[in-house]
Amino acid sequence: MIIDSQVHIWAAETPDRPWFRPDAHLPSPFGYEDLRTQMREAGVDAAILVPPGWEGGRNDLALAGAAQYPDLFTVMGRIDLAPQENAALLPQWTTAPGMTGIRLAFQKATEAPWLHDGTADWFWPEAEKYDIPLMLFAPGQNAAFTEIARAHPKLRMIIDHMNLNREKDDDAIAAIESLIPMAEFPNVSVKVSSIPLYSTAPYPYRNLHPVLQRLIRAFGPERCFWGTDLTRIWTIIESYRQCVTLFTEEFDFLSANDLEWVMGKALTRFLRWTPEAA
Repeated sequence: MIIDSQVHIWAAETPDRPWFRPDAHLPSPFGYEDLRTQMREAGVDAAILVPPGWEGGRNDLALAGAAQYPDLFTVMGRIDLAPQENAALLPQWTTAPGMTGIRLAFQKATEAPWLHDGTADWFWPEAEKYDIPLMLFAPGQNAAFTEIARAHPKLRMIIDHMNLNREKDDDAIAAIESLIPMAEFPNVSVKVSSIPLYSTAPYPYRNLHPVLQRLIRAFGPERCFWGTDLTRIWTIIESYRQCVTLFTEEFDFLSANDLEWVMGKALTRFLRWTPEAA
């Protein structure tokens, strides 16, 4: 089974949905029906839906997709950490149909300080208490995630996109190397995703293969998840299918058993969700 560990979807701008920006990943909306079409063509069996940041904490479109196609989708929703009263949402978070966990991003200047100024401190013990799986993105802040993983050993953490933003080539290699020490924490997994963003070499981005091999060997294929962040890489890839074959045909350091884990099995175990059982 092939499961994409992250795809953003969003709707057209309307008076009650004013968050869409022309400078978003694509110049037009990309909904779950659009994604479903692309998945069929690429041979992708299921995907994790992540509402984009410009929609704020709104999760309704992604949940609608998961409700209509529970054999294809589940949702890692967004929550605003600034009001601590949102702690009241966590006890029932994963009881909402189609909601599997929470995705938090700290790459923007407005949110990056939250890992250090106390804004996010309330969240980690609560997410650990209610066993909510997390997807986390904070480029350049591996040290902060290391401290969180150490302090909350039962907190299920996925580091998104290897915690890279727009680094390329040697800078990307160094950034991936800096994440490898986090493999010592068994509660931490990693999305090996958005790879086309991190290399100026043509497909299959061979300059990154050695460091990706070291990363996957360090975490083990049971804690590494294939993914694309499709809308973010759309303009620089030949096809969605190519993102699949990058792993299944070009990474000769992965055995058939490794691929079974990385392409989907590991993610279903981590999230405790499988499309058939959704």
